[in-house]
Amino acid sequence: MKFVTFKNGSGQSIGVVNAEGSHLLPLADAYENMGGKSAFPSDMIEAITQGEIFYQEAEKTVQWVSENNLDSEIYIPLESVELLAPIPRPSKNIFCVGKNYAEHAIEMGSKDDIPEHIMVFTKAPTTVIAHDQTILTHSEVTEQLDYEGELAVIIGRKGKAIKREEALDYVFGYTVLNDVTARDLQAKHKQFFIGKSLDTTCPMGPWIVHKSAIENPNKLDIKTAVNGEVRQDSNTENFIFPIEEIIAVLSQGMTLEPGDIIATGTPAGVGKGFKPPRFLKAGDTIEITVEGIGKLRNKVES
Repeated sequence: MKFVTFKNGSGQSIGVVNAEGSHLLPLADAYENMGGKSAFPSDMIEAITQGEIFYQEAEKTVQWVSENNLDSEIYIPLESVELLAPIPRPSKNIFCVGKNYAEHAIEMGSKDDIPEHIMVFTKAPTTVIAHDQTILTHSEVTEQLDYEGELAVIIGRKGKAIKREEALDYVFGYTVLNDVTARDLQAKHKQFFIGKSLDTTCPMGPWIVHKSAIENPNKLDIKTAVNGEVRQDSNTENFIFPIEEIIAVLSQGMTLEPGDIIATGTPAGVGKGFKPPRFLKAGDTIEITVEGIGKLRNKVES
């Protein structure tokens, strides 16, 4: 199932998007049509925290609507609502893995830059925006705004010292994320946080796909196009550090919680990797597609 957070006349709600990606089922409204008081929170983190109970209730609700032929009555066009990021305001910084594809590490430096151990940095929660929302150029502070298409993992269970072989049991689902980066701020401040944390520099969505729909997250095609031109084209099988290892390493001495977001790294083809570099500018449209999940699209504006 594809889970979304959206706004309509009644405020923020959670929904399930149909297979075609054209309509959504407002879970709270549908549950009330079943004759009960809604069991669904309006907050995605709260829903994820409910674990399998949330997923099973959502599954039961979707099935009830289908069995009673109420799809046309209860599903609403996706275009009629405002999609928010699946998790509009993360409860903590977004975890990000750096240089997790060898070719990207090389394009940013040389073979000597391929890491032996997982590199981790974070982005502030205030960076998050939704599918089709605007990425600001921040021209007052940067001239080197760059894109980074990534698969993101959404943690579903609280855990610490998680074993690698059990790591995927702690995943709720997956989404698409653009780790937009101000390269000149990275160089200026000699660290990643400021250059990664400008407002609007973490587009994510358009939805979270439940883990049950993804057979192997370490084998998914990923592509990034700028103005229709494919710049990044790879597969998560090229990860240096697979998702299981990332989760296991992050959880050593640090508690992971439901709703935590982990961006797994970007492939080669970022703007800085071109000679000369090809940074983002006002008017550019970035589309990131991850197999089995969907397409995240955002436009850059000043």
